Amino acid sequence: MRTTFNIVGRIVSTLFGLAAIFLGVAWILQAYNLAFNTPMVPGGSVSFMVNNHQWAVYGVIAALVGLLQIVWTNTRDEGQRPRLPA
Repeated sequence: MRTTFNIVGRIVSTLFGLAAIFLGVAWILQAYNLAFNTPMVPGGSVSFMVNNHQWAVYGVIAALVGLLQIVWTNTRDEGQRPRLPA
């Protein structure tokens, strides 16, 4: 049971890390007006994130957090719980 929980936990944690990376990249692209820069509906306004370089910083932070999440999740040792001496 513990091994199954560990595998499922690693998969879920890795997926959260990937989502953070993709979100960060989208924010960076929007901040530099490279993607996702058209209105969502015809005649609507563009996102407040377009051409706002502050969101590039947020995107880099989110991507780094996602990358660190993936690395930490997949490199940590399963290990045994420490036993208290009798």
